[in-house]
Amino acid sequence: MQNPNKNKLKLQITSHTSNLMLVRDFIADAAKNFGFDDENINKIIMAVDEACTNIIKHAYGCRPGQPIDIAVMTDSKKFSVVIKDKGKHFEPGEINPPNMKEYLKQFKVGGLGIHLMKTLMDEIKYKIQPGVQNEVKLIKYLPGNLFRN
Repeated sequence: MQNPNKNKLKLQITSHTSNLMLVRDFIADAAKNFGFDDENINKIIMAVDEACTNIIKHAYGCRPGQPIDIAVMTDSKKFSVVIKDKGKHFEPGEINPPNMKEYLKQFKVGGLGIHLMKTLMDEIKYKIQPGVQNEVKLIKYLPGNLFRN
């Protein structure tokens, strides 16, 4: 973990699920230091974990050893987690929200990652550069903060 200044922290892992604990600890520490309560810390951890799991499974096709870069950036109003990979790209707009009644009726497992991220975070932004890099930015505002972009 690097800490060039208080407002930005970085972590790089490789694409293996055994590294997700490092990510969860990194995010928990950063969110706690930013002042989030346990409930919001857990929401942020879950969203970041889902994003990293999707990268490992879908962008890299479960190939270990591929880079995943995670940066936490903060200001007085928001906590942003930027996750970058160089794997297979996707089109976020083509992912339809799940029909939860049907999902539960069929006892499905998986497939809720993007839905969970959208539910747990205040904003999600994507920058997809096919063949170059994928980026997802997960944003959580401090409780009671009315600031929105």
